[in-house]
Amino acid sequence: MASAADDVTSESGCPATAEEKRLIADATLLDPVVHAAPRRFYTAMRKLDPVHYDAQLDMYLVSRYEDIQTIQKDPITFSVNKGYHTQQAKGFAEEFRQILERDGGGYFPDAIMSDPPYHTRVRKLMENAFTGHRVKELEPRIEKVVAELIDAIADKGAMDAVNDFAVPLTIRIICEQLGLDWEMKSRIQRWSTAVTAQIGRMQDRAEMLEHARQICDLQQYLIAKMKERQAEPREDMISDIVHAKEGDGEGSVLTFEEAVSLIRALLVAGNETTATALGNLVYILCTEPETAQLLKDSVEDDRLLNRFVEELLRIEPPVRALSRMTTRKVELGGKLLPAGAHLLLLYASANDQPDVFPCPRDFDIDRKNIGRHLSFGGGVHRCVGLALARMEIKVAARELVRRLDNFQLAIDPDDIRYLPTVATRTMERLPVTFDKRD
Repeated sequence: MASAADDVTSESGCPATAEEKRLIADATLLDPVVHAAPRRFYTAMRKLDPVHYDAQLDMYLVSRYEDIQTIQKDPITFSVNKGYHTQQAKGFAEEFRQILERDGGGYFPDAIMSDPPYHTRVRKLMENAFTGHRVKELEPRIEKVVAELIDAIADKGAMDAVNDFAVPLTIRIICEQLGLDWEMKSRIQRWSTAVTAQIGRMQDRAEMLEHARQICDLQQYLIAKMKERQAEPREDMISDIVHAKEGDGEGSVLTFEEAVSLIRALLVAGNETTATALGNLVYILCTEPETAQLLKDSVEDDRLLNRFVEELLRIEPPVRALSRMTTRKVELGGKLLPAGAHLLLLYASANDQPDVFPCPRDFDIDRKNIGRHLSFGGGVHRCVGLALARMEIKVAARELVRRLDNFQLAIDPDDIRYLPTVATRTMERLPVTFDKRD
């Protein structure tokens, strides 16, 4: 088993260290140093203050597995709708909304980031775009796309694993599924960054204005495509969403505003978070030789390869955290929270909890609870696109080690920079070298 060396401290029954006490007193996820290397902070919170108030974020950081599970089982007390939309463009929300209404075709709140019973209806209609046969039949197409991307770089011996491989792969696949032109990948990457930044809490006003401009461009583009599909449906996800129907009568179809928000979410979440997972995969192949060998030994066994993907998702979750808000006074993790408390669920911390996942920094595909990680969330808000994400990661992992070998970082790990958002831990770029396999 390979040990994924990182910035983690030992978590045990030992008394808190001076550094752990300092972190609880002073650290914030808004600090770029903590943002890049958060595990010591996670450990300190789980040990000393599992529902920790981050004053600079003005949010409670929920760090323990059991507390996150409690939240996910009670979507009424712990509201996604209030938590997510309070996070939206925090500090600039009214100006952001006005810009979208003026220049972006409208302000369309994310319909999927809502609470039951409204969420139940929207999710059922959205799931029409994720039928089992669609994802299952996609594997050969993903293999072809991965092969083409690798063939384009194999003789060079080097690539930016984020911008030459992960991002083009995930954008191409989700664009093909939506029925969009993936050649505009640079615009889609900018759009994705802009949307993610709205829940990231790390943008200033100048950045918000630029991000809002990008989102207006995105929405106008999608609205035009949706109107085309309204008139002439095709075999793609946009048509599935625009023409989705569940039952009869009021609420049996999506409103146009709901459909815009769902298609926007599919485009962004369908590429950004999976691309983050693929960047993490290549980083581990570069830095953990035993894990790289484990993958090589697993590629011809579909069961082992699936378990490899699950452990990758656990040990390096592409989504760091998402938000909730309490709708009433409630006790959580030994702390009494008022109504209106804004929470950030630290999935990455919960996946690192030793009493749930023993030796959590060991990459262990033999874990008995390998599927219990929280990287796709849970409860009624479990990620709707998880089957597609798993498929893309599995195929990419398999083809990378079949075709390339001897991955090495071409950058000092300390020089890796991450996108400024508390929602994900996404590398901006990852220069690597490799050998082409015969």
